[in-house]
Amino acid sequence: MAKVTLKDIAREVGLSVTSVSLVLNNRPCKISEASRQRILETARRKGYIPNQIARSLVMQHTNTIGLIIPNIESRFFASLAKNIELRCRERGYALIITNSDDSPENDAKLVRLLVNRGVDGLLIVVSDEFATDEHLLADLSHLPTPFVMVDRFIEGLFCDKVRFNNELGGYLATRHLLDQGHEKIACIVNPNSNTGRERFDGYSRALGEAGIRVRRDYVLSSDYYISSAYEVAGRLVKTDATAVFASSDNIALGLLKRLYSFDLRVPRDYSVVSYDNSAADVLFEPELTSIEQNVPELSGAALDLLFRRIEESETGELGGPDEVVLNPKLVLKDSVRRL
Repeated sequence: MAKVTLKDIAREVGLSVTSVSLVLNNRPCKISEASRQRILETARRKGYIPNQIARSLVMQHTNTIGLIIPNIESRFFASLAKNIELRCRERGYALIITNSDDSPENDAKLVRLLVNRGVDGLLIVVSDEFATDEHLLADLSHLPTPFVMVDRFIEGLFCDKVRFNNELGGYLATRHLLDQGHEKIACIVNPNSNTGRERFDGYSRALGEAGIRVRRDYVLSSDYYISSAYEVAGRLVKTDATAVFASSDNIALGLLKRLYSFDLRVPRDYSVVSYDNSAADVLFEPELTSIEQNVPELSGAALDLLFRRIEESETGELGGPDEVVLNPKLVLKDSVRRL
C-alpha cells in the first residue's frame, strides 16, 4: 500500500498542501473550522502518518534525545536507560541509546554521532571521569546541543549535573555493618571513578566515627564488572574480615560467586552490603541488603533539567548550570548477620 502524502489529502479536500500541512502540524492557519475538520477527518480515514524527517527540517526540532552509557549490561545502567526511554515516550520523544564500552574515546565519538543525528538534547554518563578524552572535553565545552551529565561527572566541566550522594551511600552501608557489631569490615571499590572514591570516603568516615582505622589489606580495587570483582575477592578470604561493603551490585555478585567457590556463605561466613539494589539480586540466596539509588527519581530529575534547557535554548534565556544531588537509602534484606 502506497504511503499517504500531504498532496493526497490536499487533492481530496480541495485545499493547498500548505494549508493541510499547517492544520496537521497544529499550527495557525486562516481557514474555516469546517475545512480544518475536513482535513483532520480525511487524514484519519486515509491513515496518514507524518514524515518526521520532513517535519524536523521545517521545525528544527527532531523530538529525539540521545543517551550515552558506559555499560548497557550493567543492571543499574540498563534500568536507567529503560526509565529514561519510558519518560521520553510519555513526552512524545524517541530515545537513542548508545553504549561506550567504558571508553573515553567512544564517549567523544558518540557525542559527535548523536549531535550529527540532530538530537534535541543529550544525557551523558561518562565512562571515565579522570582519563577523559581531550576531544570530548573540547566538544562538551562548545556543544551547541543542551546536555546533562548523569550519575558521573567530569571535574572542572561547567555543565548541568544530576547525581546521587555517593559519600552518604558508602557511609550508610558501613554504618549498618558497624551497628550489627562488625568491626573488621572490608571494602571492594572502584578507585578509578568519582562514584567509587566517594563511596570509599563514606566507608572511611563511618569507620573513623567508630574509632576504627582503615586497614590497607581490607581495601580491594575492582572495576564495576562481575569478573573483576571475582578476581580480587580471592584476596578477601586471606584476611580476617567478617563483613564486606561491595560498592556496586556487579561487584557484590562477583564477590558472592567467588565466596561460593570456596564453599563460603553469606551471611554465615561474611555479611555483605551491596550498592544499587538492582532487581537481579532476588535470584541469589540470600537477597542483598543494599544502598538503593532510586532510578526513576534519577531519570526524572535528569530529564526535567534537560527539557528545561531545551526550552531555554529555544527562547535564548539560558540560565547557569545546575547540580542536582539526590540522597540514596539503605534497604534491609538478608545478607547481614548480627555478631
